[in-house]
Amino acid sequence: MWARLTVTVGRSVLGLRASREGLRRVAGAGCAGRTHQETRDFSVEAAVKKTPLFDFHRYHGGKMVEFAGWSMPVQYKDTHIVSHMHTREHCSIFDVSHMLQTKIHGKDRIKFMESLVVADIAELKDNQGTLSLFTNEKGGIMDDLIVTKTDQGYLYVVSNAGCADKDSLHMKARLAEYKAAGLDVDLEFIDEALIALQGPTMAQTLQAGLKEDLSKLTFMTSALVTVFGIPECRVTRCGYTGEDGVEISVPRLRVVELAEKLLSNSKVKLAGLGARDSLRLEAGLCLYGNDIDETTTPVEASLVWTIGKRRRQMKDFPGADIIVPQIKAKTARKRVGLVSTGPPVRQHTSILSPDGQVIGEVTSGCPSPCLKKNIAMGYVDAAFSKNGTALQVEIRKKTVPAVVSKMPFVPTSYYSG
Repeated sequence: MWARLTVTVGRSVLGLRASREGLRRVAGAGCAGRTHQETRDFSVEAAVKKTPLFDFHRYHGGKMVEFAGWSMPVQYKDTHIVSHMHTREHCSIFDVSHMLQTKIHGKDRIKFMESLVVADIAELKDNQGTLSLFTNEKGGIMDDLIVTKTDQGYLYVVSNAGCADKDSLHMKARLAEYKAAGLDVDLEFIDEALIALQGPTMAQTLQAGLKEDLSKLTFMTSALVTVFGIPECRVTRCGYTGEDGVEISVPRLRVVELAEKLLSNSKVKLAGLGARDSLRLEAGLCLYGNDIDETTTPVEASLVWTIGKRRRQMKDFPGADIIVPQIKAKTARKRVGLVSTGPPVRQHTSILSPDGQVIGEVTSGCPSPCLKKNIAMGYVDAAFSKNGTALQVEIRKKTVPAVVSKMPFVPTSYYSG
């Protein structure tokens, strides 16, 4: 049985999970007599990485695009809006196997991880996880990640696909320093599939395949269990949609089997990147490379809550000398939510003061399927960051009224027990 853990859930949680690279269409492989464009598209497809569910996506009508160096489904036969609403009302499967999964072993594993991130890993209970940030010496965010302190004697880390090479090199460089100093730590990059099951009927769907009581697995806790007869699956109650959900790390040779068993429930459908992006934005969650990057500090990004109290006091994480003073002194700019009507607000849209001065820029934006309004997030001068502040956005050289809004835009439904 899982140990019952109580965690705070009233905060926006990142996830994770992408890069600045856009969603580019990858054409299917043609036959003999391809045009030059078809040949180019085929070579692009051959160059991108494929998850263990690639053929499964194609079989189920997935429209594949290049994303963070991977061929991923942007949608299936249903429209993006239908998939979005199905996730909010029922349950959807998302393939997130492109993300980097790492195990950190050794008696100095916590010290090692805390030398790279802002979280207080030592204070975590067994099988409890936390969102954290890799930061650089200038205080910038190198990536966002989830770190789980397992009771199997290792830390389980999930970080973004678009940052996989950077993250692995970063960890390897620190590992070399620790090894040279005689400390006990090792890295294991694991090659397993990862799927997210998200939505209000998730618990009912997954419980059918478990012997354990899923109600004892609360938000940001994890367990190693058998799922629908597949042993050694790590189930973590978290996700990137704002709904109750789990991410399941499963042996890659059995992930299709798991997906098929989940789809045997009529309330479960497949969903792609399009729905994932609008769901995470409604939940007020950041996309790495858009809303946070190495030029953004946790304070500017309104992510101070990710920094452990002890870590602030000790100032023993990368960039602490820059980040910690910002917590009290405030910053010149701040990440905010925006709501508007009229034309959709997209990334790089200018944000204007009431008198028409440029005071910031949108980093993510889309029409909200749930709210029937346009939602966005971006950075503005701190003087204009208060909720309810009337601003403007410039769309196609015309100004449109916008209001600073509290996030999440749609209330989250994380399970706290």
